[in-house]
Amino acid sequence: MKIALLFAGQGAQIVGMGKDLVAASPAAASLFAEADSLLGYDLSRIAFEGPVEELTTTAVCQPALYVHGLACLAALKEQLPGFEFAATAGLSLGEFTAHAAAGTFDFATGLKLVDKRARAMQDACDQTEGGMAAIIGAEENDVRALAAAAEVDVANLNCPGQIVISGEVSKISVAVSIAKEYGARKAIELNVAGAFHSRLMESAYERLKGALEETPIATPSVPVICNVDARPVADAQEIRRTLADQVTGSVRWAASVEHLLDHEHCDLLIELGPGGVLAGFLGRIRKGTPILSISNVASLEAAVEKLKS
Repeated sequence: MKIALLFAGQGAQIVGMGKDLVAASPAAASLFAEADSLLGYDLSRIAFEGPVEELTTTAVCQPALYVHGLACLAALKEQLPGFEFAATAGLSLGEFTAHAAAGTFDFATGLKLVDKRARAMQDACDQTEGGMAAIIGAEENDVRALAAAAEVDVANLNCPGQIVISGEVSKISVAVSIAKEYGARKAIELNVAGAFHSRLMESAYERLKGALEETPIATPSVPVICNVDARPVADAQEIRRTLADQVTGSVRWAASVEHLLDHEHCDLLIELGPGGVLAGFLGRIRKGTPILSISNVASLEAAVEKLKS
């Protein structure tokens, strides 16, 4: 059996994430404690207790998801000491978590990078009037035509029938109003802090690019599929480029998952993070593909039982 790990992106966060894991797993507790120390604020308290408004801010939720994903993995390895995986990928922010899991950089280095990324994106959101919308039921080429007509960007190709566009709020409203002319069944404006994965994130791209240049990058121990090209990256400079490009570029999630299945020949996927969002996408990308989602102690125990059998 070849296992691939999947890590969640911004939007998956929920108040309480990690709380029971930390109580049950010394390895998970160690990561949250290290994160609090490195970040200089009580990330654990916000993740465990909220308030939801604070956890949802870009500057907090990206580090929280990074730490939670790796805490889930640490707790899994504690229960299954010989656990191995063959490849990994993460949606948007989750790509950084995937690289940490594969040893591209250590936990602390990755957390500092994620903190810089999150703050840079928060600042870009504050400086622009950006929004996003989910376009449901349209073909990719039609959504690209819609985005071009409305002067916005294609942000996320999540799964067949769900593509997210991103850009100035006024232009997103225009895109939503004309989406049915481009084959959409419906178009939904999203409750987000800004225009992620669009040209409005250019200032964040520049800051992250600079931070990545100063970050030591190792060769990943397993293939890590990058969002922008939907293929593995191993060269240090290519990893830096793809992690930076992702901030203003499209997240090709469906193609990334297809690469794991068709080219890395993975036959079991494990989602590490809250919400089960990626399992939902998988049902649309390749229905029937086995996936386990681990977010808390109950789902961890269920996954361990299945992996043992």
